[in-house]
Amino acid sequence: MQEHLHDKIFHIISGAADELGKECYVIGGYVRDIFLKRESKDIDVVVVGSGIELAELVARKLGKKASLTVFKNFGTAQVKLNDLEVEFVGARRESYQRDSRKPIVEDGTLEDDQNRRDFTINALALCLNKARFGELVDPFNGMTDLQNFVLRTPLNPDITFSDDPLRMMRGIRFSAQLGFFLESNTFDAIIRNKERIEIISKERIADELNKIMMSRKPSVGFILLEKTGLLELIFPEVLALKGAETKDGIGHKDNFYHTLAVLDELCQHTDNLWLRWAALLHDIGKPRTKRFDPRLGWTFHNHNFVGEKMIPEIFRKMKLPTNEKMKYVQKMVSLHMRPIVLSEDEVTDSAVRRLLFDAGDDIDDLMMLCEADITSKNPEKVKRFRANFQLVRQKLKEIEEKDRVRNFQPPISGQEIMDTFNLPACATVGDIKMRIKEAILDGIIPNEHEAARQYMFEVAKELGV
Repeated sequence: MQEHLHDKIFHIISGAADELGKECYVIGGYVRDIFLKRESKDIDVVVVGSGIELAELVARKLGKKASLTVFKNFGTAQVKLNDLEVEFVGARRESYQRDSRKPIVEDGTLEDDQNRRDFTINALALCLNKARFGELVDPFNGMTDLQNFVLRTPLNPDITFSDDPLRMMRGIRFSAQLGFFLESNTFDAIIRNKERIEIISKERIADELNKIMMSRKPSVGFILLEKTGLLELIFPEVLALKGAETKDGIGHKDNFYHTLAVLDELCQHTDNLWLRWAALLHDIGKPRTKRFDPRLGWTFHNHNFVGEKMIPEIFRKMKLPTNEKMKYVQKMVSLHMRPIVLSEDEVTDSAVRRLLFDAGDDIDDLMMLCEADITSKNPEKVKRFRANFQLVRQKLKEIEEKDRVRNFQPPISGQEIMDTFNLPACATVGDIKMRIKEAILDGIIPNEHEAARQYMFEVAKELGV
């Protein structure tokens, strides 16, 4: 196994550990990722003894090019060297109280430390001491589980998940990230212990959700969250999308699985986390707007606007950022129907101008989301929609080059209107400015100062100014 520890940092740690007479191992995700051939920059080192003492010696040996941070309260220390981060911790034994995921920690052996790990594939350890350098310590057959793509807890899964319920979310996240399967006893234990998720902070849950969202195929994670019953507890608004109803022989698609298909499709084209969130939430208003009309069938009228209004409440509850990232998601949800409607109708210059104006610099992201939203099982329909979308894209390009309306401000300012007509700041000034903007978007006048000024006089005359 020595070939896997070729980075010189491991040899420096090895020499320092031997100098202190401490058993020392690299453990956890870094070891797992070596065998999965995944790149990892976060290295966890467990020491039978003081992790801080070893970290301090390693930092001294590395000299000025390394930085050391000590977390005395947690008994851990971190050494940073270029883009590598090495976390040092003493081997420990943990016990839990029913109402908290924060363990009571005592010094322990390597075996104690491996027992407290969440999954067998994360309990693998490689010895760093010179006499046993690169020796694999695998007490739970984690290598077999790695080869079989299986996620299994080292000890009784009910105890593992009850002690720290975040491990249930981590298991589902690993399943989405790594393409592994939850072993049946482990899966069933999540169902039995799902209510324990309530002691986990929203921030921790959001962090795991973000990692699921950033996986290659997030639907894997969300389907597991639904099947285990966790989705109902942590994100009921998404679960509400589930189910297809039929009335008078007319049915509608299951919006939960449609949403996940849109999300997976989008993820093939972008790593933008917040655009991925927009894909997950683009139809979030549908359950609240679902109606059956005998003439029209199932309708979800204004679901995009209802969804837009739901997002601040969802972001606050989930402890997601309520800043420009949230506003971006709102904008995407609000506008996601517009390019689709455009692609169904004749594409007018006016409609394209308004879309460009409303979407601004996010127009390309919006088009990407809308193309992912084409999930019909009818290949002819998909082909027609995609061809129409190309027309919309071409029209967007032409209008932008000709009229420059993306993020535009009317060429006449409110101050110029007030100065020209000797008006105070009032509603009339706003009305004139709005009429100029609308005239440009409708193509009545070009987006130029002289044309806008001429039109300003016409509007003022009409308003009796």
